[in-house]
Amino acid sequence: MPQTTLSMPGRRFVIGVPYGWLLLFFLLPFLILLYISFVDMGNDINPFKPIWDSGTGLLKLKYENYWSIFRNPEGGALFQTLYIEAYLRSIWYALCTAVLCLLLGYPFAYFIARSKPSVRPALLMMVMLPFWTSFLLRVYAWKGILADQGVINQLLMALGLTTEPVQMLYTNVSMLVGMTYVYLPFMVLPLYANLVKMDFRLLEAAYDLGTSPWKAFWLITVPLSRAGIVAGFMLVFIPSVGEFVIPSLLGGPENIMIGRVVWDEMFTSNNWPRASALAVVMIGLIVIPLALYYRYTGESAESRH
Repeated sequence: MPQTTLSMPGRRFVIGVPYGWLLLFFLLPFLILLYISFVDMGNDINPFKPIWDSGTGLLKLKYENYWSIFRNPEGGALFQTLYIEAYLRSIWYALCTAVLCLLLGYPFAYFIARSKPSVRPALLMMVMLPFWTSFLLRVYAWKGILADQGVINQLLMALGLTTEPVQMLYTNVSMLVGMTYVYLPFMVLPLYANLVKMDFRLLEAAYDLGTSPWKAFWLITVPLSRAGIVAGFMLVFIPSVGEFVIPSLLGGPENIMIGRVVWDEMFTSNNWPRASALAVVMIGLIVIPLALYYRYTGESAESRH
């Protein structure tokens, strides 16, 4: 059967649509954010003040918006500020969330991929079902489950396992539970898309050669699903770094992540340039390692071919 190819204008259109989308909804907002991060608001309320001097024609960039992120104003020490602690805390919780989603999501994805084709749509619908409910409602539901008078504590006291409520809400555990629950589908779906294309006859061949199921899983299934693991890990890790709602509703006062710091700087302190600088640094912490990783994997793939 002859293959049809797109003409040059059609190919340019197909490629140009996603590039135009990224330009409009990612690059343009990022450039606006970058612009505000160099503005010197002073006592003004306008975060879009000009950053160039009309008289001299020189740029007036306020680097202090970035320098203050890494410098402690009291002692002048570097890398000992509230902002650095918030960055590190955000990366740590995002990493823990991604690992938990991987540990929980991989068995789900593997089970769906190995199930009968007639059952897979129903199982996938169950995974995507939470998306049909409001994000806030799902997080508030966990407050009712983990509260002192919530479902779990009531069950524990009814069974006689405890005589008083166990503090579960506003802790590290409650925040990780909420983040893992919300982002779990982002891990399951790419893993399933990768595992469902796997040739499971390879496992049967390994069994015929005397390999144990556990060894066959580590030597065959995991390497072949590496692309799905990386995709799911990134889909969970990247939004978790800047998470704001879940730490605010389920986390304690010590769980201040960078999303909450940016919110406070912008809407409480009304310091839009510093909030923009914090957001630009956060984007850099995510995008630069991701770009380096994909460049490395691309070069490795080319070298193998």
